[in-house]
Amino acid sequence: MSIKKRKYHSSNFKAKVALEALKERETINQIATRYKVHPNMVTQWKRQLFESLPNCFNRKNIKESKHEALTDSLYQQIGKLKVDLDWLKKKSEAIRSRKTYVD
Repeated sequence: MSIKKRKYHSSNFKAKVALEALKERETINQIATRYKVHPNMVTQWKRQLFESLPNCFNRKNIKESKHEALTDSLYQQIGKLKVDLDWLKKKSEAIRSRKTYVD
């Protein structure tokens, strides 16, 4: 008996499928068959897209997402600088301890 691994789809793929479902040119089953996903997933993604549409035009959400992206970038830079600082402290202590033995 083999266990099926869960398949993860990108947000772009989900948006594409959900948009197709929102257009209603084909049935959910036809779309699911074409994109090789379960019809329940198509329905779920369609609902998520429909519910999130009003928020995409909200200026506050746009500003918040830009702010979050900037904050994430800054935290990433802080983390890198902390790692660099810790490495430099460790190396400087090693150099100092060598000088004491030489003197």
